[in-house]
Amino acid sequence: MNGSLRSNTVDIELRRGPAGLGFNIVGGVDQQYVVNDCGIYVSKIKEDGAAALDGRLEEGDKILMINGVRLEDQTHKAAVDLFRTAGDHVELHVLKKSCHGTNGPCAPPAEPASWLSYVGLAAVLTGAGAVLSLLYLRHVRRAF
Repeated sequence: MNGSLRSNTVDIELRRGPAGLGFNIVGGVDQQYVVNDCGIYVSKIKEDGAAALDGRLEEGDKILMINGVRLEDQTHKAAVDLFRTAGDHVELHVLKKSCHGTNGPCAPPAEPASWLSYVGLAAVLTGAGAVLSLLYLRHVRRAF
């Protein structure tokens, strides 16, 4: 690893809660999530889980190691088994999502739609409804 990648990695210690570690993973040598990358990525952070309460792990982060075991070249099932048997105190070495390419989960999250876009959509639908109503009324008038 070069220096620029090291500065974008973090070590995160989590304590397993009643619902586990509180996140889902994707990836592995048999289920690539990112093109030409067999790594293991966080796909979902579960609300109120250990990871969410800690706040440092994010969806799209690449997990490089768990309890000192490298996840590179692991199958998805093997990685899942490592997480399941990791014990109550888990140490993760993580590459933050902002630094591992643009063809995968590093794309910035979509901005939530503002209320203005909903108003615009409502206006378009209302206008379309009005036009259809006028066309219908014209057709009904001609029928008599």
